[in-house]
Amino acid sequence: MRRRNDIIMEYGTYMLVFFMSYIASLARLYYLSGVLLMLEALYLYLHWVKETGNLTELRGLFTLAWVGGQGIACLKLSRLQTDWDYVTWLCFFLIYIGFGIGYEWGQRYDMDTGKELCKNRTQADRLFLCITGLMAVSVLCFLFEAVKLGFIPLFSDKPHAYSYFHISGVHYFTISCILIPAITVLYQKVSEEAGRKEQIVIVLANITAAAIPILCVSRFQLLFAVGFAMVTYIMVNRKIRLRTVAGIVLALIPVYVVLTVFRHHDIAYLNGIFEMKYEKMPIFITQPYIYVANNFENFNCMVEQLTKHTLGVRLLFPVFALTGLKFVFPKLTSSAVFLTKPELTTLTMFYDAYYDFGIIGVFLFAALVGAAAKWVMQVVKKSGNPVVYLFYGQIAIYLALAFFTTWFSNPTTWFWLILTGMMYLFVGYDRNKRGNGQEDE
Repeated sequence: MRRRNDIIMEYGTYMLVFFMSYIASLARLYYLSGVLLMLEALYLYLHWVKETGNLTELRGLFTLAWVGGQGIACLKLSRLQTDWDYVTWLCFFLIYIGFGIGYEWGQRYDMDTGKELCKNRTQADRLFLCITGLMAVSVLCFLFEAVKLGFIPLFSDKPHAYSYFHISGVHYFTISCILIPAITVLYQKVSEEAGRKEQIVIVLANITAAAIPILCVSRFQLLFAVGFAMVTYIMVNRKIRLRTVAGIVLALIPVYVVLTVFRHHDIAYLNGIFEMKYEKMPIFITQPYIYVANNFENFNCMVEQLTKHTLGVRLLFPVFALTGLKFVFPKLTSSAVFLTKPELTTLTMFYDAYYDFGIIGVFLFAALVGAAAKWVMQVVKKSGNPVVYLFYGQIAIYLALAFFTTWFSNPTTWFWLILTGMMYLFVGYDRNKRGNGQEDE
């Protein structure tokens, strides 16, 4: 077990810095308030990376996203931003403390980042089947949606065309191709030298994984596919050069800009929405800033305007969506969403937890997420099934973007996790071990 003094030091410094940031915000020293939290997030992340030797340590990623994201929001660079209610501050504090309690509770902590994957022809063949299956299903579903809806977002001149390119139930399969790059990383790790035909199929599958998000004009799906693959690569190879990560990020910037153009979002339009205090600030700064900061503002809007909690209805939305109950009982999914502006619809991971159960809800939900994160890390250290890294990669992305959306109230999240579970059983199945009453690793 980790030493109690280490835990007290880590969370004690956070509590002190958080309190100082809150006081600075009350005094309207917004830059100081924000910088304090951003520096604390960076310090804790680097501390845990050094301690574990793992760049993708889940607690560290969550700290960067949640504490660092809150610090960015505290800068108050947009006229859309207001002073937060004290309940909002309390929720943000309890969320981080709750995550830490869930992460630390009753779990062993060691330096090992995972079990080394070995060459395994059976696993490689099954991973290859997963890649080809996902490619085929995604392409077929994309073509079906394009024919049925009569347009492809990339070639449409309609504003927000990407929002309407969606057939209920089908689109989950269309965008599942974004899992392919991460599976490819696993395939290359466990396979012997691939034949020419296999290499061609792998290349085509990864082109598909990039092409469909581009055709759908989905910046998030493209970034998710790349980020997911990067996390998986770091975990199975144990190290990666920071300049390699920087190179990949820089290469994605022009793609991101092009997709923004094809969304018909020009600079004047975006600046008009973001309402930055310094109107001459470059768009490549204002856009990522508002996509982080405004999610915390939307949370504050909810705290100030919500009059009645929904007692679990919003957190259970994936059940209603995946079972089709949302069409039978539409009132279950008709609750209002509180936003600073109709165009800025992204939320934090904990928005629905507060909407359902208030302060207690965000604390308990954060503790549950923290416990799940630590459990996933322990499973990775013990399992010989390569697909376990897909679970880790997805959780890593969700925690690293904790400020972005209500991940675990999103049916797509659970669809991907269920799909990953099916691949885990398929790749790890061993008839001989089952017959001998032994468990698969």
